[in-house]
Amino acid sequence: MSTTEEQQTKKEKLIAQMKNWIEQASKMTKEELKFSYKGILYPSVLCSEETFQAMEKLEAREDDVLILTYPKCGTNWTLQILHEMLLEIYNKEPTMDKGMLEFGKPEKYEYLNQEPSPRILASHISYEIIPKTFFEKKTKMLLILRNPKDTAVSYYHFTNNNPVLPTYESWDLFFKDYISGNVIYGSYFDYTLQWEKHIDDGNILVLTFEDMKVDLPKELKKISDFYGLAMMDEQIKLVKEKTTFLSMKEKSSKTHGDLGIVFFRKGEVGDWKSLFTEEQSKEVDAKFEKYLAGTKLGNMINYEKYCKF
Repeated sequence: MSTTEEQQTKKEKLIAQMKNWIEQASKMTKEELKFSYKGILYPSVLCSEETFQAMEKLEAREDDVLILTYPKCGTNWTLQILHEMLLEIYNKEPTMDKGMLEFGKPEKYEYLNQEPSPRILASHISYEIIPKTFFEKKTKMLLILRNPKDTAVSYYHFTNNNPVLPTYESWDLFFKDYISGNVIYGSYFDYTLQWEKHIDDGNILVLTFEDMKVDLPKELKKISDFYGLAMMDEQIKLVKEKTTFLSMKEKSSKTHGDLGIVFFRKGEVGDWKSLFTEEQSKEVDAKFEKYLAGTKLGNMINYEKYCKF
């Protein structure tokens, strides 16, 4: 089987797996679609306590690419960027766990341990349950941040259109859970703040969704330099053309099946103003002030520019 045929087979398997998850979720109640592990909610169709325990045995590699994001902060975008970059450099399809590091059955990690390098992995899980070998091997990690208000609106639409996640009858009900951290994957603010004490470790590159929207080639160059890919300007340009939001949305039915439209909705900056009330805006302002104001990560988010009416 050729590399192209093998990659196509993997895509077909992933889409088939998504259909199985959707069918399973259709038989479950809203409460059954989530479960708590170490105080944080996770999607029960996609994750399990057994999977988290088995994940601890995953052997990290120095040349792994681990993408870290809170939900709806640019996960699929960044996955595609790294895929195109490594394909350009190595001229072969890299191993991609598009279903997220924490999704699937416990035996998936035995399979991942056998996969060839380079491996592109992504996750929404918190620092404390990422397999420790990623830190022992000093695997390079790419952390993508997005302002908390756009994240909230994108997450609301995502959870209401993704069959495997609990739905909400209104934006106000979702916002109440979001601001209290009672959503799948927990508090945006807790998740973001946990990385503050690690961003100077030397193996973490922090980028923002907003900076990527403003000047993608500049941010692609940062990624290239961070991973030592030494990409030429022409290669950067080519990757940019393949990873614009419009380009990815047009290909989404091939990469994500029927859920393509769910993963690639708008991808805009400032869409939060379409749903936020002034009172809700002030609640997030207060949370940001308490958790992230004055921190290095908080400064990177550029809150004053992107989160004020």
